[in-house]
Amino acid sequence: MSTTTVNKDVADQFKDILGPMDPKLDREVRELLVTARVGMLLRASFFGNLATRLKLVNADEWCSTAATDGRNFYYNTKFIKMLKPKEVEFLFGHEVLHCVYDHFGRRGERDPQLFNIAADYCVNADLKKHRVGEFITTVPCLYDTKYTDWSAEEVYDDLYENAEKIDLQDLLDKMLDQHLDGEGEGEGDDRNGKGPAQYSKEEREQIKQEIKEAMLSAAQTSDAGNIPGGVKRLVQHLTDPKMDWRELLRMQLQSTIKSDYTFTRLNRKGWDCDAILPGMDYDERIDVAIAMDMSGSIGAEQGMDFLSEVKGIMEEFSNFNIHLFCFDTNVYNPQDFTADNLDDIGDYELMGGGGTDFDAIFKYLKQEEIEPKRLLVFTDGYPWNSWGDANYCDTVWIIHGDPNPDPPFGTWALYNED
Repeated sequence: MSTTTVNKDVADQFKDILGPMDPKLDREVRELLVTARVGMLLRASFFGNLATRLKLVNADEWCSTAATDGRNFYYNTKFIKMLKPKEVEFLFGHEVLHCVYDHFGRRGERDPQLFNIAADYCVNADLKKHRVGEFITTVPCLYDTKYTDWSAEEVYDDLYENAEKIDLQDLLDKMLDQHLDGEGEGEGDDRNGKGPAQYSKEEREQIKQEIKEAMLSAAQTSDAGNIPGGVKRLVQHLTDPKMDWRELLRMQLQSTIKSDYTFTRLNRKGWDCDAILPGMDYDERIDVAIAMDMSGSIGAEQGMDFLSEVKGIMEEFSNFNIHLFCFDTNVYNPQDFTADNLDDIGDYELMGGGGTDFDAIFKYLKQEEIEPKRLLVFTDGYPWNSWGDANYCDTVWIIHGDPNPDPPFGTWALYNED
């Protein structure tokens, strides 16, 4: 944390905040931390249960505030001493939600600094809404009522869209903690106390699993009213079985085939009673629109994988029309594909690279007077605004980013490559 945005007294304390550990001060601060965790167990058990699993590690030599890697709670003794007791509870909750939401793992190709700011806005809004500890005012803290119940990705897109209006350094100065990536080849080595633990890729994946298991256990023993909505959706995703996306897609395509009665195809069941009954006339033409989310978080290779999958499924049907287009905040490269030119999908040019605006899909369809029997949307599931028009057409979301999406309409499944 910088000292440029804090009052003079706090700034003076931050001036020499890094340095060798003072054993006496450390013992005093550890008591404060343990007391704060006990308080959380009594007043916010979900957060308290997860906070108590983090090992307390002094970080006076390298961290000016606090940090976590999913296993350890790193703290600077002088920083903790600045805070009120219940502000320490808020700080624990802050680190817990970074772990639960796996903010570093979800960052992708987004700008690291801006995404870290977005993550802080997200968790601070959750903590304030659920009254976890006391909102920190002793030092600057990122908060905006606008971002209540937003995901970090949604906050990021909003900040990105308004980049010219924000003071990035001022926002960085107001971050409560140091965000760690935990990357390295070590096996939990903390560089002799002069830095955070470094983990291999396998160890980082193991930590993620440990956090998931701890989160599920904490959620089961906690009052649901004190658990943020984002956490509830994560728990639901981990505990509820989800349909395979390919199976869902086949079912949705099959259901678009209309059938009707016709006397040009007689029903044999009427022959025994000398009755002439109409038979079924199947219209096997499948008419779908496919919207490919090509916002900045999605790579061209992944987009081509989706096209290949769709081509494989469509080859099971003999008569179809696919209206394909890409989108970010606008629509690009709309093309029609039928059985005659389906092979050309492999040469389709993917376009985009901006934010994610689902409203652009429905605006385009309405302008072009396109009403598909099904709209299939391949997306990472992080719209910066709304999910679009729920009443325009039947929509199927194939989601390959947000591990716990919550589309307000349509049917959905998580994309996987298995």
